[in-house]
Amino acid sequence: MDGGVIPRLQIIAARGVTESFSVHFWPSNCFRILILFLSLEAVLLYRMLSAKMVSNDSSSLGVILLFYCVFQGKSPVAERDAHINCEVLHAPLLGYEANDTSNISSDDNVTPFSKAGLFSTISFWWLNPLMKKGKKKILEDEDIPQLRPADQARTCYLLYLEQLSKWKEKGSSDPPSMWSILYFCFQKEIVISGLFALIKVLSVSAGPLLLNAFINVAERKNGFKYEGYVLTMALFLAKCLESLSERQWYFRTRLIGVQLRSMLSAAIYQKQLRLSNDAKMTHSPGEIVNYMTIYAFKLGEFPYWFHQIWTTCLELCLALVIVYYSVGLATVSALTAIILTVLVSSPLAKLQHQYQTKLQDQQDTRLKAIAEALANMKVLKLYAWEAHFRKVIEGLRMEELRTLSVVLFQRGCHMVLFWSSPILVTVVTFWSCYFLGVPLYASNVFTFLASLRIVQEPIRMIPDVATMFIEANASLDRITKFLEAPELQNKNSRETYSETEHNLSIVVRCTEISWAADSSSKAALKNIDLLVKAGEKVAICGEVGCGKSTLLAAVLGEVPRINGIVYKHGKIAYVSQTAWIQTGTIQENILFGSVMDQVRYEEVLNCCSLLKDLDMLPFGDLTEIGERGVNLSGGQKQRVQLARALYKNADIYLLDDPFSAVDAHTAASLFNEYVMRGLSGKTVLLVTHQVDFLPAFNSILLMSAGEILRAAAFDELLETCQEFQELVNAHNNTVGSERNMEHARSRKTRDSKEEIQEIYLREKSTAPSGDQLIRQEERERGDAGFKTYVQYLNHGKAFLYCFFTVLLHFLFIVGQLIQTYSLAADIQNPHVGKVELFTLYSVIGCILAFFLIFRCLSLVKLGYEASESISSKLLKSLFRAPMSFYDSTPLGRILTRVSSDLNVIDLEVAFKLIVAIGSALNAYSSLALLAVLTWPVLFLIVPLVYLTIALQKYYFSTATELMRINGTTKSLVVNHLAESIAGAMTIRAFGEEDRFFSKNLDLIDANASPYFHSFAANEWLIQRLEIPCIIVLSASALAMTLLPLGASAGGFVGMALSYGLAINVFLILSVQYQCFVAESNVSVERLEQFMHIPSEAPEAIETNRPLHNWPSVGEVEIRNLKVRYQPNAPFVLQGISCFIEGGHKIGIVGRTGSGKTTLISSLFRLVEPTEGKIIIDGLNISTIGLHDLRSHLGIIPQDPTLFSGTVRYNLDPLSEHTDIEIWEVLEKCQLREAIQQKEESLNALVAQDGSNWSMGQRQLFCLGRALLKRSKILVLDEATASIDNATDAILQKTIRTEFADCTVITVAHRIPTVMDCTKVLAISDGKMVEYDEPGKLMNKEGSLFGQLVKEYWSGAPGIDD
Repeated sequence: MDGGVIPRLQIIAARGVTESFSVHFWPSNCFRILILFLSLEAVLLYRMLSAKMVSNDSSSLGVILLFYCVFQGKSPVAERDAHINCEVLHAPLLGYEANDTSNISSDDNVTPFSKAGLFSTISFWWLNPLMKKGKKKILEDEDIPQLRPADQARTCYLLYLEQLSKWKEKGSSDPPSMWSILYFCFQKEIVISGLFALIKVLSVSAGPLLLNAFINVAERKNGFKYEGYVLTMALFLAKCLESLSERQWYFRTRLIGVQLRSMLSAAIYQKQLRLSNDAKMTHSPGEIVNYMTIYAFKLGEFPYWFHQIWTTCLELCLALVIVYYSVGLATVSALTAIILTVLVSSPLAKLQHQYQTKLQDQQDTRLKAIAEALANMKVLKLYAWEAHFRKVIEGLRMEELRTLSVVLFQRGCHMVLFWSSPILVTVVTFWSCYFLGVPLYASNVFTFLASLRIVQEPIRMIPDVATMFIEANASLDRITKFLEAPELQNKNSRETYSETEHNLSIVVRCTEISWAADSSSKAALKNIDLLVKAGEKVAICGEVGCGKSTLLAAVLGEVPRINGIVYKHGKIAYVSQTAWIQTGTIQENILFGSVMDQVRYEEVLNCCSLLKDLDMLPFGDLTEIGERGVNLSGGQKQRVQLARALYKNADIYLLDDPFSAVDAHTAASLFNEYVMRGLSGKTVLLVTHQVDFLPAFNSILLMSAGEILRAAAFDELLETCQEFQELVNAHNNTVGSERNMEHARSRKTRDSKEEIQEIYLREKSTAPSGDQLIRQEERERGDAGFKTYVQYLNHGKAFLYCFFTVLLHFLFIVGQLIQTYSLAADIQNPHVGKVELFTLYSVIGCILAFFLIFRCLSLVKLGYEASESISSKLLKSLFRAPMSFYDSTPLGRILTRVSSDLNVIDLEVAFKLIVAIGSALNAYSSLALLAVLTWPVLFLIVPLVYLTIALQKYYFSTATELMRINGTTKSLVVNHLAESIAGAMTIRAFGEEDRFFSKNLDLIDANASPYFHSFAANEWLIQRLEIPCIIVLSASALAMTLLPLGASAGGFVGMALSYGLAINVFLILSVQYQCFVAESNVSVERLEQFMHIPSEAPEAIETNRPLHNWPSVGEVEIRNLKVRYQPNAPFVLQGISCFIEGGHKIGIVGRTGSGKTTLISSLFRLVEPTEGKIIIDGLNISTIGLHDLRSHLGIIPQDPTLFSGTVRYNLDPLSEHTDIEIWEVLEKCQLREAIQQKEESLNALVAQDGSNWSMGQRQLFCLGRALLKRSKILVLDEATASIDNATDAILQKTIRTEFADCTVITVAHRIPTVMDCTKVLAISDGKMVEYDEPGKLMNKEGSLFGQLVKEYWSGAPGIDD
């Protein structure tokens, strides 16, 4: 199969090698080396500290360390790996054959991490080549190494399937817990990263003990000779151990996040390919995009925060132990304050979860609405509804913003609570010491403060951890609900049939077939008994909404409820009624994953009448088609679909009215060349309204009201079935002449292979002219500096609120320094009373709490103002963008911006920006304090600051491009997902699910790789900054033991080291959040790109507003109209001039691609005239506003579009008409009966894209809109192509009656539609060939219209020469 398959043995081998290294080397060797440092430290502490203190603390520490040191043999993790269920991993993935070739690239460009040794892994040395490359040049996609096989989406998805399989083997009736499945998928990685987290916590807890020892040395208490040097070495080793373990902890949890994100993205994509019809009603395309772009990515961030939950608790417990030895029973009050903080935060967390879930619901609703609007923007502009839809979406966004403000405020309250908790704890503890009579000295006070200061940041991160946990839980709930949604069940479809006849291709024997799984609902089809032999051609005809398309869907296995049996034998090809085209070249759309056979390919192009079209395109069959085929005409899109089906060389062809979108001559050519010759010997089921083609079929199914009335050959039906006679007579009356239809199956067949071979070998010009329509997604390049920060802060009053927030944080830091300095200076001063000292300390603490409260309010306003302004400008820009933007921009690119990028702006940018600035201020204030107290350290601090700036600059040259590439590759994932959702039925019909899934896995990996290297680069940077910080801290500690600091030496040493021990914490936090902000700023850049799209002309020009009743006459004058789509492109319309009198009926005819649709687009100014003008009732339409123009014209567009909502909303979204008027219109457009059958009547449900209504019914809805609007000028753009002849005749009569005094401009493929027009405008290659009355043109020699009429009359099969 073309998509490739996972080489399971290779993956397991690769995963085994890398994980065996991780499991066996890291715990057994690396940990022992690092633990040796801790053991040495414990020995030194034993010598330095009191016997009681060491015996209690270091003994518990030693037990844990000893456990690791004696950790021998195979690890439990390795043992689990050895017993992995190989059956699941070796089984073919989702239908892949075992002998298929792999899709995993054999390229050597795999990340060096896969082969990194111990030193390289610890130091992230393996990343150096990429960092150097990023410094030398701007990174491109191909510069990013691939992920290890162990980290690729294929492997992760297999692990997910394995765990699901294990759960099913247990035979449990309860649905599997997704949290359990995720845990067992990554159990080993979680344990390894947890060990690193544990080592980090243990090494951190040694800091306050060392500080106590340093104070003793500074106060010249008894110790051995070189105690200061030994302590300095111990401090250096402890901080190095802390740094190395923390970097591996963070890196490995991020890696788990990548694997988790990839796994869930793959599962979501696979699920949408199998989603049932009912489930699609619940989970819209916009929501499914949200599941992948927001919720899966949120869960991907969760492992990074997971260990913070228990490590914070452990750090707190260890800190409390140290506090107990420092202040004794006063620890109880400290513990009480902490418990109270947690209790107060509990209801806040519950509220936050409630509002977070509400926010996600509102995001889904908004994205559903905006995805529908963007996908149908052309229709919105034609109807002048874009302003209304924008207001609807803005209303949804305002509701979302109100909830967002509550969520942000709750996060702010959490921040105030946990940032002020250390202040509260210290104040309560000091007063408790005073009342309990616990003596306070510099040594125990600053040991206590150092312990609190070290856990201060983890405690402050509790709101973020809680928020992440809440978001992850809510996200997983939504994903789980989607993954548990009902799937298509083909239990009634079989590949074998027990009857005696074995040459049957299709058998359908069902009493009921229904789109609703509920048996109480009305069946779409009843009493179906259909037998089709191999090689037979069967036509299906009947009135609109009778169940023709449903019958094909039942054969495909798409209908959920089938009471009976459906059998099909052979490979199926399917052509849908609405063309589904992928973004890509025409060749890629036709091959559809098959191998290129040039001779067959050329033959297919010939059969589908595509050769001439390809010659007209600038790049031939390598021309890129825009999303949904926007740069092709309706007929061209349908012929590309037909070519795709024919090239597959299937056994059974299901064709759903494919000829309605092409002109009569092309339809006749297609029928003869495609159906009769190309599909000779194939089984064909063709839904059609073209009576001309029916004589050529072996059998005709006449359907009505969900049942097959009769099934017989044409002649037999014509003689015996009155309903069929009426259908044929309706067609004959439409044509206007009785025609003798003969059943002529045999036709001259020429073998054209030699001719095609000549075409292939013929030398062609390959020099392309012009640019491809779909261009590679733009991204910013190089160092943007502060540009994105300024862009973000320019929205609303963000600059002002940012200034206040930073100012308040600065005052908070200054207040903390004053508070701590007063304590350090006077804690051992006998002239200052403890009451005075603690009162001052408490008052400053209260002031700091107020700073925190106001900082929180300012921060919330900052985030809200920026989000509101950005979303408002983005929506306005998107809805005012011209159609050329939508033609050249895949929907996925826009959806990523209005979903994941906007979500980043809403929830992350403001908080990350302030934390980054605040942490930097904290880190530099600590360095400044060290410089003041130990001036010689300035010689180290200045180079450290320089090194920090230089390293960050070096880092950002690579990291910024990685983040940008991550954004563009995410768009590809989303675009592929959106296209797959739209074409799921076609993908399933062709059996291409595996290939599409495989492509999705590749796109997920392509997106995960830059993200992986981005966070690895983050750890690379932090590690290179931490080591110099450790050197500065160690040097400062040594200097304090050697320099004379006076009577308050112990206090100042304690103060300096309590800040110094937290330098690396603050520095890490600062750098991490700067990296986070830089990553988030990519979202700002991407949104800015779409906030400044060149706009259409104004909606209204106040100085030139047309009268309310304009146009009152309906005269249209076109003067020398020339139109081109791009500045350097050739003219599509080349100087058309004509005059249309008011009330006249004008028909526009021409072959496919002649420029008919472009002329209509010019009338509505979807494309502006390059030269010339269009004048309506004396008013140049280019001088008035677009809304004023479009709202005064009526149109029934080529592609019938319905929106999710009700029948009433789809007919009258602006609520301008009464129910009585709507019912009258429904009567006129033949829809009243169908809607009255619905229980909800006018409030009956219309699903997204109108998928629960037939194509013909959708066109009738569009007619209803025109009848309600009653414009003086009405345009019919091939409006009745999908309607049967009888209904078409009634509708044409309705249009003639209702719009008798209106100007009607009709673009039609059915020549009879324009035969009764006042005049006919014939266009060829963008030029007006003739414009006169139909009768005169018929008699004119060499008339194009006359030629088209002859072709239509002679278009029946069997009349081919």
